[in-house]
Amino acid sequence: MKVVFDEAFYSVYTADPAAEAGRLEAIVQGLPPDVEFVGPQPASFDEIHRAHTKQHIRGIEEDGLYNIAALAAGAAIRTARIGLQEPAFGLIRPPGHHASADACWGFCFFNNMAVALLALKAEGLIQKAFVLDFDLHYGDGTVNILGDADWLRICNPAKNSRKAYLQSVEEELAATDADIIGISAGFDNHEADWGGLLATEDYETMGRMVRQAANKNNGGCFALLEGGYNHAVLGKNAAALLKGLSEQGR
Repeated sequence: MKVVFDEAFYSVYTADPAAEAGRLEAIVQGLPPDVEFVGPQPASFDEIHRAHTKQHIRGIEEDGLYNIAALAAGAAIRTARIGLQEPAFGLIRPPGHHASADACWGFCFFNNMAVALLALKAEGLIQKAFVLDFDLHYGDGTVNILGDADWLRICNPAKNSRKAYLQSVEEELAATDADIIGISAGFDNHEADWGGLLATEDYETMGRMVRQAANKNNGGCFALLEGGYNHAVLGKNAAALLKGLSEQGR
């Protein structure tokens, strides 16, 4: 599987848990040895502007965070483009799902998922999209930007048991006929992370569900890193997701 990554994402660009030293290293060390790392280019102003206002973009520039945030957004675009042909994982930061059109919070600056899907739509590469956001926290920024789009559906599972959680994901995926399925892959709902709910094997299960749904639709799938803050389990969880996405059974 291709993993879109740049060593610039190792940098500690600000003081928050998403930018903490060692976080991405923990994922890189946990990935299977057969992944293929490919590099990104920064998203252009116009690509970012499809999702965000000029005032918001200027604010990120003034905070000195534009370059790293634009690189993450560009990596998301490349991941999504690869995902049209084969599953791919964007090992990126800053995360994005709390970035709305004109504001952001929760360690996010540009909405990587929205930038990527809007790029594919503008280029005529997709007609319909589906977003599975299994991060612990509701992806309010993605909903703010894309929630009214008639070509896209967003699933933010909110169940208090593993069984009900996975069942809700399965039901949502069974109902979609999207050309592309994007995963906002936050691992902070793991039993050893902030949320304390999901097991490592559940990420493999959801990855498999997504791949099966994409195969059913003759479409593509990809995942972008969002949350996940326990370095001791983060690599295992990401590897489990990639294993599920790699399975080709329908």
